[in-house]
Amino acid sequence: MNFDLILKNATLPDGQTGVDIACADGLIVAVERGIHAEAKEIIDAEGQLVSPPFIDPHFHMDATLSLGTPRMNVSGTLLEGIALWGELKPVQSVEDIIERAMRYCDLAISMGIGAIRSHVDICDDALKGVEALLDVRKQVAPYLDLQLVAFPQDGVFRDPTAKENLMRSLDMGVDVVGGIPHFERTMQDGADSVKFLCEIAAERGLMVDMHCDESDDPLSRHVETLANETRRLGLEGRVTGSHLTSMHSMDNYYVSKLIPLMAEAELRVIPNPLINIMLQGRHDTYPKRRGQTRVPELKAAGITVGFGSDCVMDPWYSLGKADMLDVAHMGLHVGQLSSRADMAWCFEAVTTNSAKIMGLKGYGLEKGCKANMVLLQASNTIEAIRLRPNRLAVIREGVVISRTSPNHPKLFMENRPDTLNPADYAPNSSDT
Repeated sequence: MNFDLILKNATLPDGQTGVDIACADGLIVAVERGIHAEAKEIIDAEGQLVSPPFIDPHFHMDATLSLGTPRMNVSGTLLEGIALWGELKPVQSVEDIIERAMRYCDLAISMGIGAIRSHVDICDDALKGVEALLDVRKQVAPYLDLQLVAFPQDGVFRDPTAKENLMRSLDMGVDVVGGIPHFERTMQDGADSVKFLCEIAAERGLMVDMHCDESDDPLSRHVETLANETRRLGLEGRVTGSHLTSMHSMDNYYVSKLIPLMAEAELRVIPNPLINIMLQGRHDTYPKRRGQTRVPELKAAGITVGFGSDCVMDPWYSLGKADMLDVAHMGLHVGQLSSRADMAWCFEAVTTNSAKIMGLKGYGLEKGCKANMVLLQASNTIEAIRLRPNRLAVIREGVVISRTSPNHPKLFMENRPDTLNPADYAPNSSDT
């Protein structure tokens, strides 16, 4: 058989070493030791980690890279970010959104991201964001899977034309039904919006992904309604609650009831560690709440949890570089996921778990999966989170689409305390 690509001597995320991966016609056709064959390209992984692509299950591509336009978020709060975005929407063009989104996609691809779920604001009668991101989705399809969520940023009931715009955007080809119940005018309106939006998804056979309870208010409990509507409508496995930051502040007894309800509904959960800890707790003095939802408890209940990045250089977050390992690194620390098993799980939260949330087909490193993968300058998944290393090669359908040179090799070794040699880290003129 003629192979397009063979990766030799790879370490896999599950710890297998010395593995060869052969690719042909866009698929992985063999994963085994000692593949001796010709190929259009052969890459020696030299024992380093080969992973399926990173997945970002929660992002806002219509706003990305807009930092400072028309002004900065001075308070750093979620609500000022929403207000600032409201100022930007009328003055930006479809072309502006496309240009920024394409720049971001180039960066994301180079960082090993293979799929992004982006919410797109439909509270704009011109639907500029929808038009732009549908165009971007088509342009980047050979390199990146882009899934779009119809997101009523100003509330599907609160905004006077949001319901009509939501239907229009879904008719135009947006993939997922979104919502923001905690931003509706009342708790009851929020609960009613969850019911309304889930019914639309059920009628159209679509997935649901709602910004849910992105608040410090422990009485913001729309995720309970989301779980109930999921079961009532038979949407199990198709519904995601994003953020869920209010769970950080909820009474423990109530959470002991809530998490089993979420598990029964097979609800998916997407915390966004970088943004959640930046935006939440802004009204606190000390101690300050960090806002990330109860990841260890959700994980222990068997709920699928995937970490999202949410924002990069936009009205809500002025940092970021499309690195899902930064996201995993922060999620690990804030969630105190410090055991070796938990740290390895954090790598799954930005790969396999998030691929499951998005419903990606053919994802993974098994025979028959799509030949999409990333070669990292790390020896295992925990080291990858620790170092956030270079992506030496990004592969799409068996073809290398991005390469990065190795960093200083001494700094990227999995050293043990008994083998460290301080002389190896002494300043040296050759390191300048």
